[in-house]
Amino acid sequence: MQLSHLAETLIGSEIIKLAGEIKEKIAKGEQIYNFTIGDFDPKVFPIPAEFEQEIITAYQEHYTNYPPADGIPELRKAVGSFIAEREGLVYDPAKEIVISCGGRPIIYATYRTIVDRGEKVIYATPSWNNNHYTHFLEAEHAVLETSPENNFMPTAAELKPLLKGATLLALCSPQNPTGTTFGKQQLEEICDLVIAENKSRGAGEKPLYIMYDQMYWVLTYGETQHYNPVTLRPELKDYTIFIDGMSKAFAATGVRVGWALGPAEVIAKMKAILSHVGAWSPMAEQKAAARYLVQQDNVDKHLLHFKAEIEERLLRIYEGFVSLKKAGHPVDCIAPQAAIYLTIRLDLKGKKTANGAVLADQAAVTSYLLNEAKLAVVPFYAFGAAKDSSWYRLSVGTCVKEEIPAMLEQLKAALEKLK
Repeated sequence: MQLSHLAETLIGSEIIKLAGEIKEKIAKGEQIYNFTIGDFDPKVFPIPAEFEQEIITAYQEHYTNYPPADGIPELRKAVGSFIAEREGLVYDPAKEIVISCGGRPIIYATYRTIVDRGEKVIYATPSWNNNHYTHFLEAEHAVLETSPENNFMPTAAELKPLLKGATLLALCSPQNPTGTTFGKQQLEEICDLVIAENKSRGAGEKPLYIMYDQMYWVLTYGETQHYNPVTLRPELKDYTIFIDGMSKAFAATGVRVGWALGPAEVIAKMKAILSHVGAWSPMAEQKAAARYLVQQDNVDKHLLHFKAEIEERLLRIYEGFVSLKKAGHPVDCIAPQAAIYLTIRLDLKGKKTANGAVLADQAAVTSYLLNEAKLAVVPFYAFGAAKDSSWYRLSVGTCVKEEIPAMLEQLKAALEKLK
């Protein structure tokens, strides 16, 4: 059967493929240290108890009908207050905020609202799903492959040659998959480029918009600070669409409450698109979120504990990789900055296993790690990076702290078997 061009040419998810292999091994009784999932194990990281109770109460109150397509007014108001108090961003709940079932539909709606077929979309790799959304629209891919020297974050100097004629610049900080962030000056320089580019465009020419995915923005560690384009350069408010929500900040990926903030005319069109897609967050969850987000003390209590638990896991694994590197193993790791991810390097391509087999490519390295070290991590090529990239995303959302020493020992043993 011949299907649509989109369906026939869409690239399958490498993460889903890897997940299938992991499930098979677990079903056979193997102990796998699974650090692939950009999600949380609810047994390890449950949603806040107060939020859970608000969800239960909302269902008991029979909030089970259709919500408004753009989100219930009290949730849009609560989101506006949450963002204003904690990030200093002021958006009109009636016109400049839209609610959706998580970040994916609002990312799709952002692309659909701004980008026409054949127009240029700029995104860096590794990054989450921008290649697929650009493909959905049959737009032009303007891809920048980032480097470890810049913590895999794009710089103004790298982006500058790509800006002419572009319609959308997709940025993410803290970034999935790297767990790294923009520095203040780094983001200011990018903002200034966008401002200059828009000033250079003629009347009637479509401006360059920024999609700023900040889904992990409250999850920063140590001295890391989160920055955004509108706070740094207020004139970019007319050209920036924020992607945000409760999924990662509150370990609530399955609850499905996300939102976008942006200029009223853009948000209005996004609302229209989402109304036809039907991608609204469930009514009870919206009621619960509206009631929970304004509970400042409970939110603070959750974030303090939650962030400490994630940071501890990231630091312990980071320190383990530092020790392995000092011992002479071909591994590396970027110090944790934000999100639930650690950027690690396993430079094993070309090494020989105990039975003489050569790890000929990065796919073979990934398989070796899974089979010999029982370690499952996601290669950066699953996020659009080069196929020969030796860097990986390690997610701690399902990590049991007590298992970290055993995982590092298993990895060390597997590395020592290579020649």
